[in-house]
Amino acid sequence: MADNSMILAALENDDELLLLLNTEEREKSVLHKVNIDALNDEQFRSMFRFQREDMTRLSCALRLPTKVVCENRTVCSGIQGLCILIRRLAYPSRLEDLSHVFGRSKAELSYICNTVLNLIDSEHGHLLENLNQSWLAHNQLDEMVDSVRRCDAPLSNCWGFIDGTVRPICRPQENQRLVFNGHKRIHGLKFQSIVTPNGMIAHLFGPIEGRRHVAGMLRESGIETQMQRYMTTQNNEVYSVYGDPAYPISPYIIPPFRGGVITAQQMRFNKKMSAVRVSVEWTFGKVLSLFAFLDYKKNQKLYLQPVGKYYRVAAILTNCHTILYGSETGKFFGLCPPTLDEYLS
Repeated sequence: MADNSMILAALENDDELLLLLNTEEREKSVLHKVNIDALNDEQFRSMFRFQREDMTRLSCALRLPTKVVCENRTVCSGIQGLCILIRRLAYPSRLEDLSHVFGRSKAELSYICNTVLNLIDSEHGHLLENLNQSWLAHNQLDEMVDSVRRCDAPLSNCWGFIDGTVRPICRPQENQRLVFNGHKRIHGLKFQSIVTPNGMIAHLFGPIEGRRHVAGMLRESGIETQMQRYMTTQNNEVYSVYGDPAYPISPYIIPPFRGGVITAQQMRFNKKMSAVRVSVEWTFGKVLSLFAFLDYKKNQKLYLQPVGKYYRVAAILTNCHTILYGSETGKFFGLCPPTLDEYLS
């Protein structure tokens, strides 16, 4: 609040008085915040995507510190920092809009969002890169294979589905050709993911330039090397993933039959596998349904924001949401995800 001397000085100039009043109004509006404790359960989940009683559990499982200290010395609790980040990703709101919810300035919210984002990515980002996880042990893979088989899929060793996605971004001022995707006719970043029948994102590679081809993304991800190591039994039997026609065939990645002339049996194989492969699209859709901020390309500014990290952390949070509340993919295949502690350990 301005003191009396500032007010008297401002009275001598109409423009300065108007600026002073606007500054005071903004300060008042920032101090006014939504009483989050007064929200009912439905409102809380709508705003923060998780139920109130699960937010503390999620914060502990993510191993967020009790007190989050940003580089500019802004301080908040771990739970509040998680709520701010989730609300930021949940809807394409401006930081100014969030200041009315949390009673903090735009600068504070920006620092808190980026700090919690970095904490989650540095602590749990390996979960999207490494297939050597307890919930992907061979006995768990056998259950996944059986669940796919029960859906009348002809591929007998399929444990997941691989696909790529292009996330639109705001057209950058520099290097526009690098991120322009000619197929989608948009500027964007590419990600490659493997989705399992329980609805989990087992692997996520990216971001890379939007103009890159799927085969190049596959090679650069090194996922086949990991599958050779972790998806091969002692009897040299392999677990494979199913992909679209853009992927090259290998023992670990099986695409549909291609060519102008295929047999009736091959056509049936393609049709049945396509019916179960659509589950990977459901998971892509769930990420954007929960975190609509990622789907608003005008806010995805490549040189101003950690666009790729937003999507990676959203994938981790989507996996946590799937563990706590299930998913359409898991219901389709009749398979439950791992526990929260098992996934984040």
